[in-house]
Amino acid sequence: MIRTRFTEMFGVTAPITCGGMTRVGKAELIAAVANAGALGFITAHSAGRPEDLAKEVQKCRDMTDKPFGVNLTILPSITPLPYDEYREAIIESGIKVVETAGNNPQPHLPRFKEAGIKVIHKCTSVRHAVKAQGIGVDCVSIDGLECAGHPGEDDVGGLILFPATADKLTIPIIASGGMADARGLVAALALGCEGINMGTRFMATKEAPIHEHVKEAIVANDERGTNLIFRTMHNTARVAKNAISDEVVAIEKRGNATFADVKDLVAGTRGAGVLDRGEMDAGIWSAGQTQGLIHDIPSCKELVARIMREAEAIIRGRLDKAVA
Repeated sequence: MIRTRFTEMFGVTAPITCGGMTRVGKAELIAAVANAGALGFITAHSAGRPEDLAKEVQKCRDMTDKPFGVNLTILPSITPLPYDEYREAIIESGIKVVETAGNNPQPHLPRFKEAGIKVIHKCTSVRHAVKAQGIGVDCVSIDGLECAGHPGEDDVGGLILFPATADKLTIPIIASGGMADARGLVAALALGCEGINMGTRFMATKEAPIHEHVKEAIVANDERGTNLIFRTMHNTARVAKNAISDEVVAIEKRGNATFADVKDLVAGTRGAGVLDRGEMDAGIWSAGQTQGLIHDIPSCKELVARIMREAEAIIRGRLDKAVA
């Protein structure tokens, strides 16, 4: 068994998280992740209204007695979200770990701390991780350029970003972006992290509440199967390569593009057509470069068990022999 400060802090057996994913982080997946020994996060805004989030938390509790959390992603949106109400719903639901992402979570920390909730904040740079530690978060999840979603604007890959962050922080660090198997876990531990976060890898599992066409596309794609969009708007996002994301890239390359020029293409309702109905060119959907490392669609239990088994084998076998 691999024990780290992360497993001890959050009471899990595997140093693995399934971070919040829009339209994917639902009770059926997160309960399966928890039952596999890892730590998953229901995505607050994907649940709907704050009262619906409370119902989603209870639904998850009905399927697992293991630890799980809620993700609160604080980002600008076309329709403002009731973040304060989500926060209170999280507290009232008795959740004890929250993953925050996006904007500074400081306004929400006092209430979370009062409720005895531990906070993991997702960052994309060393300087932001240092600031997160300074305002009192308990753990940092640090995203390298390889990740799905928003990797920041610095374009630093995990091989540099993870140890550079570890050099500056004293709280536990989770490596995010480029993580999909045992090799990534062992590498992350060697680079100073206490665990790994996987998103795209957990999308390609039996319990992920998305269309089979999406899971099959992740398996079929290689590491080149993504596009970076919103680059010219300084809000970079890594999404799967398809006709829609290709069109967004082309519009940006013409120069002087604004969000209004691509708003209809990137609308969340169009992305739902991909995840819910399997219409692969209906809209954009997030996916990381780890697609090149994903070759099957196991259950969460099978996936986590495999990663832990193979990680221990690497540590005890290959690495021991290397220093013999």
